[in-house]
Amino acid sequence: MNVSIFNMAGEEVGTVELPESVFEAKINRGLMHQALVRQLANARQGTHKAKGRSEVNRTTAKMYRQKGTGNARHGSRKAPIFVGGGVAHGPKPRSYVKDMPRKMRRAALRSALTIKASNGDIVVLDNLTLDQPKTKDMVAVFDRLAKGSSVLVLLPEANENVDKSVRNLPNAKSIRATYLNIRDLLGHEKVVMPLSSLEALNSFLAVESLDFTEFDEEE
Repeated sequence: MNVSIFNMAGEEVGTVELPESVFEAKINRGLMHQALVRQLANARQGTHKAKGRSEVNRTTAKMYRQKGTGNARHGSRKAPIFVGGGVAHGPKPRSYVKDMPRKMRRAALRSALTIKASNGDIVVLDNLTLDQPKTKDMVAVFDRLAKGSSVLVLLPEANENVDKSVRNLPNAKSIRATYLNIRDLLGHEKVVMPLSSLEALNSFLAVESLDFTEFDEEE
């Protein structure tokens, strides 16, 4: 698949062929969903906690005498039925971590990149550099290339000027190409990258020997 190469002024300066193994992979939506659920689950801290009846700090004295009141027998204010008592079956700290083989995670990224490429949402630049951090300049670049869409910028390496220029934009994010993940990829409409990032991405997502036919969706 050939796509145009643009400069930061929005002018077309050439074309490049996207790696077939990365941008023309077999689309597996089930695998993409599994990778996204895994990443969202792993981001949860799992620190939620509610006190049970053995943990609340209330009096241990009997509420009222056993007989003669006409009320049910009660011996503790800590019971869950009383205000201020413990919580029955409340949340406890736990881990939400889900595991997923690396080959499957990368196959999900290839599927997502294939969808982006087929929709024309991959924008390749000849170079992406700024002399100094300036959000206004980055907004101008995005207006020329993305036309109001949310943007994920893939950089070949750390670039402080670009990172700081993108940081203040609510609909844009910049990350290293080798840090690409399914959440950021699906969460932005356009993917903007310089040619050097394309090379890093191709090396990072090189096809590994694994048969995913068992995960294929039913046609």
